[in-house]
Amino acid sequence: MKNLIRELFLIALLILLLPVCFAEDLNIIENDYDSIYEEIHETITNSNDTVNHLDSKGYYLVQDEVDDAMDVEFTIFEGFNKSGKEDFKPMEGPLFSKIIKQDIVRTDMPSYLLKPMSTFFYEKGPLRKVQFIGAYNGGLDLRWKDKKYQSTDYDYNFMQVGALGKFADDYTDFKVLFNLKPKEGLNYMQNFIADAYLVNNRIPHHKLILGHSRNAVGHEGAMSGYILPLATRSQISRTFGSTRATGAKIIGAYPLIDYSLAANSSDRFFHEFFPGAEFTGWVNLKPMGKTDGRYGKLTIGGGVNTGKNRTDYTVGGLYVGYKYKRLFANFEYASADGYNGSYVCDKKASGFYGTLGYKIHPKVQLIARYDRFDPDKDKSNDIRQEITAGINWFLKGQAIRVILNYVFCMNQSYPDSHRLILATQFLL
Repeated sequence: MKNLIRELFLIALLILLLPVCFAEDLNIIENDYDSIYEEIHETITNSNDTVNHLDSKGYYLVQDEVDDAMDVEFTIFEGFNKSGKEDFKPMEGPLFSKIIKQDIVRTDMPSYLLKPMSTFFYEKGPLRKVQFIGAYNGGLDLRWKDKKYQSTDYDYNFMQVGALGKFADDYTDFKVLFNLKPKEGLNYMQNFIADAYLVNNRIPHHKLILGHSRNAVGHEGAMSGYILPLATRSQISRTFGSTRATGAKIIGAYPLIDYSLAANSSDRFFHEFFPGAEFTGWVNLKPMGKTDGRYGKLTIGGGVNTGKNRTDYTVGGLYVGYKYKRLFANFEYASADGYNGSYVCDKKASGFYGTLGYKIHPKVQLIARYDRFDPDKDKSNDIRQEITAGINWFLKGQAIRVILNYVFCMNQSYPDSHRLILATQFLL
């Protein structure tokens, strides 16, 4: 009980302090736009944003955003590689002041608050550059079932540390990321390694990834947890996807098409060395890829994850997403004849979700989702539905973010329930 009271006190204190500390962020775009551009340009220190990436009202331009989730995980190296030692200007003042001065606008990919201070350059040796990173996402979860209050829990979704690096050959990057949070049902070391891979960029328009990395099972399943639109993933994503696997992957990116093809071990969480082989492939078509974002961005994708791990499994999916100025909308469907997500299952299952988001301010987004899932097609009366409404407050892009979600859960096998989730995210 004492721990709960302490956690509630800390959360309440954070909520009270954030508006005071970052009040300027919510007002900066509401002033005269032309007069603040120079100030914005001076304060953006770690996101490769310039005034050319902002429209007349301070919104990050859709045409400059990463097109799809499967590439965001590895696109972080593009900004990492573009920045040189000369781009890191010394910032005076205490650490908190340095963080406040950064005005990170883009929200389509992660940005790290301590990048100017945690990036190191080397003149000799096998490495040219290393950036140390950290991430924390935790939230207060209030639950009601059948109109009766059930519980209030505070838990953290992830707490991670790691590093991005570039080798001296100028073509090869690496990432290592470690989970500090234990995972139920696994020993500590089985969940400890999140990422450990090399990325080679020698082939134009392509990335070759070797090692342990995120598996592109579905659109949202391939998405980094740092940029999820809601506090939790969709049901198909958290059941079929959101996995990592060890193997080789090639990602191709062109104006009208993206694709990801991977051959992996079907193991999850280092249970076995090679319980079987799996193939994961995903293709995105971008019909508006050469219109420079004038009419928005349309993505039509589909793919499959198939292999064997004690049982044969195949998951297929389809995705449609559209972005235009402040608006985004997407729909994803997946069907499985057995699957290999967080655990192996031989059941037939399917589901879909639709999401709608709109930015009422460069740093404030309203979002809603309908999510439906059938965990066993051979069983009746077990449909699970979730209706979610929420707000994202991007104080410093994804680097400091406050998330508020209300979730109404309808399960044919259990009484209806309600959840209110208040989460905070920090990327260091």
